[in-house]
Amino acid sequence: MTPVTNFKSPASLVRWLPGGWTLGAIAIAIAIATPVLVVGANLFADTGEIWQHLASTVLPLYLRNSLGLSVGVGLGVFLIGTATAWLVTLCQFRGQRCFEWALLLPLSAPAYVLAYAYTDLLEAGGPVQTAIRNLTGLRFGEYWFPNVRSLPGAIAMLTLVLYPYVYLLARVAFLEQSTCTLEASRSLGCNPWKSFFKVALPLARPAIVAGLSLALMEALNDFGTVEYFGVPTFTTGIYRTWFGMGERIAASQLASILLLFIFVLIWLEQWSRRQAKYYQSTSRYRILSRYQLRGVREGCAIAVCVLPIFFGFLLPGGVLLHMTLNNWNQTIDNRFWGFATNSFILASVTAILGVVLAVILAYGVRLQPNLGMRLATRISAMGYAIPGAVIAVGILIPVGRVDNAIDRWMQATFGISTGLLLSGTIVALVFAYLVRFLAVSFSTVEASLVKIKPNLDEAARSLGTSPTETLIRVHAPMMWGGLLTGGMLVFVDVMKELPATLIIRPFNFDTLAVRAYQLAADERLIRASGPSLAIVLVGLIPVVLLSWKIAQSRHYES
Repeated sequence: MTPVTNFKSPASLVRWLPGGWTLGAIAIAIAIATPVLVVGANLFADTGEIWQHLASTVLPLYLRNSLGLSVGVGLGVFLIGTATAWLVTLCQFRGQRCFEWALLLPLSAPAYVLAYAYTDLLEAGGPVQTAIRNLTGLRFGEYWFPNVRSLPGAIAMLTLVLYPYVYLLARVAFLEQSTCTLEASRSLGCNPWKSFFKVALPLARPAIVAGLSLALMEALNDFGTVEYFGVPTFTTGIYRTWFGMGERIAASQLASILLLFIFVLIWLEQWSRRQAKYYQSTSRYRILSRYQLRGVREGCAIAVCVLPIFFGFLLPGGVLLHMTLNNWNQTIDNRFWGFATNSFILASVTAILGVVLAVILAYGVRLQPNLGMRLATRISAMGYAIPGAVIAVGILIPVGRVDNAIDRWMQATFGISTGLLLSGTIVALVFAYLVRFLAVSFSTVEASLVKIKPNLDEAARSLGTSPTETLIRVHAPMMWGGLLTGGMLVFVDVMKELPATLIIRPFNFDTLAVRAYQLAADERLIRASGPSLAIVLVGLIPVVLLSWKIAQSRHYES
C-alpha cells in the first residue's frame, strides 16, 4: 500500500469541496450582515419633518435614558459580579460551594419578568405597601415609597439578571490566575483587600470588561422592562416610531443610532485592553489557597452572595409561583398551551437551523482557515451584539421591498395580487432569531470541534472518505454534546426574546414572551404570571448545565 503523505491540514486533503464550505460560510455572513447594512444605509436618508420632530422632542430623552441605563447597569453588574466571583473563588465560608452555582440562578429570568413580579409586589395595592399602611396607620400618599416604575427601577431589574455575565467571566479569570502570583503578594505584606485590588483585579480586568460589554449590550437590547416601566429608550422609540407613527425610515434611523451605541461599546471594550495586556509570570497553576472568613467577615460574605440570589431569583420566582398556583384556572388555560406551542415551534426550528449553520461555519474554518473564512465567521457571529429591535427593522425593510416587487410583477404579469409573502411570517421571524443568536450556537460548536485533533481528519481521508462523510461519521459523534448544548442555548434565548418577536411575528401568532408582555401592559399581572413563570423554568435549563459544569471543576482545595 502506498503511504499517504503531505497532509499539512484538513484543507490540503480536499480540492473539490472546501470551496463549497467557503461559499456557504460567505452566504451566511452576507445574510447575517444584511439587516445591519440596511439599517446603516438609512442613517442619512431624508425623512422630512419627522426626524426634526423626533430630534427636537424625544431624541434627547432617548439619549439620556439609554446612557443612564448603561451607566447604572454597568456599575451594578461590576460591583455584584466581581465581588461575588472573588468571594466564592478565593474565600472559604459557610455555603460557599452552594453559592458557586446559585449565583447563576437570576440568569434564567428575563428582566421584564422581574419587572412584572416586583410591580405586583411593590405597587400601591401590593403586599408591601399594604403592610406599611396597616402597621403605621398612614394612608397612601402620606409616606414616601420608591417608585419601581422608573429609570432606577429598570436599572435594578436589569442589574439583578445581568450580573451573572460578569460573575461567570470574572470567576473563570480568578480561577486561572497563578497561585504563585497571589502568594507572592501575600509574602510582600498584602492583606486580602490589597491582593484583590493590586493583583487579582488587574489580572482579571480583560474578562471583567468582556462581561460588562455583554451585560450592557443586553441592557441596550431590553424592551419589555423599559416599556413596562415607562422609560423611553431607543428600543421603545424604534417600536413607537414604526407602529405608532408608521415611519419606517425614521425608525431605521433611530435603530442606526442605537447601532452606533453598540459599535462604540465594542470599540471601547477592545480599546480598553489594547494597552492592558496581562500575563502570568509562571506557568504553574497550583491548587488555590483560599482565605478563611470567620465572624463578621463571614456574615458579610454570606450576605453579599445571598442578596442578589434572593432579589434576583427567589423573591420574584416566589411571587410568580404564588400568583400562578392561586389562580391556576386563569393563568394555565387552553390559550396558554397554544402560546407555549408557538414558542416551542419557533425555538425548536431556530435551534436546529442555528446548529446546522454553526457547523457549516466552524467546519468551513477547519477546512480552510484563511482570512476570508475567519472574516465570514466574525461577521456571522456579530448578530448577538445587535439589539433585537435593530435586527427587526433591518429585516422588515428589505423583506417588505421584496414583497412589493413580487406583488407588482404578479399583478402586471398575471393580474394577481400576492400581498405580503414574507413580511410578518414565521420565516422572517426565524431569520431574525438566527441573526441574533447564531453566535451562541457557533461558539459552542466551534469549541467542541477544535478539541478534535486534525490527524483524525487525515486518517479518515486516507481511508477514502470525503469531508462531509468525515464530519458525519467522525466529528459529529465526538462533538454531540457541543451540538446539543448549542441548540439548547439557542432554544432558551428564543423563548425569552421579546422585541424582535413583537415587531416581526405573524398576525395572531403570539409566544409566551409576547403574551406575558401584553397581559402585563394591560395590568393583568395575575394572568401574566403563568407565561412568565414558564419562561423562567425554561431558562433554568442552561443555568443547571452551567452549574453542573462548575460542580465538576475543582481548581482549589476542598
